[in-house]
Amino acid sequence: MEDAELMFEGVARQAELVRTGKVSARRLTEASLRRIALLDPSLNAFRVVLAERALAEADARDAARASGADGPLLGVPIAVKDELDVAGEVTTFGGAANRTPVAQDAEAVRRLRAAGAVIIGKTTMPEFGQWPFTESAAHGYTRNPWDTTRTTGGSSGGSAAAVAAGLVGAALGGDGGGSIRIPAACCGLFGLKPQRGRVSTAPHPHLWYALGTVGPLTRTVLDSALLYDVLSGPADGDRWSARPAGTSLVRAVATTPGRLRIGCSAKPAVRGVRPHPEHVRAMRETARVLRELGHDVREVDPRYPDTTAAFLPQFCGGVRSEAAAMERPELLERRTRQTLRVARLAPEAAVEWAVRAGERLAVRANRVFTGPESGPESGPETGPDSGHGSGSGLDLLLTPTIAERPRAVGVLDGAGMITAMLRSFPMIAYTALWNVTGNPAASVPAGRGSDGLPLAVQLVGRQHDEATVLQVAAQLEAARPWADGRPPTS
Repeated sequence: MEDAELMFEGVARQAELVRTGKVSARRLTEASLRRIALLDPSLNAFRVVLAERALAEADARDAARASGADGPLLGVPIAVKDELDVAGEVTTFGGAANRTPVAQDAEAVRRLRAAGAVIIGKTTMPEFGQWPFTESAAHGYTRNPWDTTRTTGGSSGGSAAAVAAGLVGAALGGDGGGSIRIPAACCGLFGLKPQRGRVSTAPHPHLWYALGTVGPLTRTVLDSALLYDVLSGPADGDRWSARPAGTSLVRAVATTPGRLRIGCSAKPAVRGVRPHPEHVRAMRETARVLRELGHDVREVDPRYPDTTAAFLPQFCGGVRSEAAAMERPELLERRTRQTLRVARLAPEAAVEWAVRAGERLAVRANRVFTGPESGPESGPETGPDSGHGSGSGLDLLLTPTIAERPRAVGVLDGAGMITAMLRSFPMIAYTALWNVTGNPAASVPAGRGSDGLPLAVQLVGRQHDEATVLQVAAQLEAARPWADGRPPTS
């Protein structure tokens, strides 16, 4: 099997190949390293590649398998976003202000290794993940494998580029305002932001307070479910903990959800943003497919609350808490220093007020799920086949993932904090609300646009209900498969 074929198999299939002895962990790791050496110079997906360590780890996985050991990710190479600690490496957060390697893995990385994964390297991100464009003064532009003149989105853009181009089967990212879903949308991947607290943020008690979560970017829904089965669960010191899923997500993906009530809306949650018409068409085409799959799909008008007062203090406070740990603060980017000046206007008490405000806003936003929602066909059905939320609101909400097509790289050039924020609004217009509320939400591939780049839609679930999001995403994947699509830079 050629290197590209191996890398585009995805992690579930790669693990099966190792488990059955058809491919060794070393062979997989060497294939990943060769792909990185060949393609990453044009993509800049990796901040650092851990070649020698990864090969040694792969050899250890092969020895363990020979001794009878197993694991859901045994021998599978996986990349990690550079805001997550990898023992022996510097955690740069996308900048140049840190210089000292950390002593221990982050809990999410530890769980990957415990499941048998091989950590292949750390991926690029904008400084502290502030922007939905993966560009930084320290590490340059990260480029979209579908068109290297365009952005990958962000902030997990390095992870997205690495998976989309077949450098790895999966990569960890983080999502504080859309940073898993946005690059997934730009690069044609599946990306689920889990329920707040589903994946531990240890050694840190939180990731941007109530906003941030950790999770993978993958080619398939099954791969994402497999990784969440490995990653899920609290650790000591976590500020938030999700309600237990109650079942394996891999098992859930293999189960048909039944007839659900799904609302669809192209209305952005950020005022003043107009969605690109191709994104609206992608949403409506997806709604048609869902109807054909037997679901009750209707247009709705969600009464989105304005979450600015809850989001902005947590964003600024989160950047402040991460920047406070930097060894060389004088090397922070100009935009970051401007964010920190704004953060002085939001002391810790104001950030905690914003967290509580977000909880109140979550109740309002979730009325689309917990109660009847107005729309052209409002008045949800009741009856034996009307979905598991019978008598209440929707089971899922369908929207575009992003409002604009992926921009040309260099979008942050010369931009201060305010300009960068204004340029970010169309990218976060559908995603950031669900960071404030904590709901699970996924970007699902939906074909390609007239520019040749991927299109995507977002599925938002009820709180703590990743299973239904994954089930319906798996139905869409079966109805219109996307995982075999390969970008030109692959």
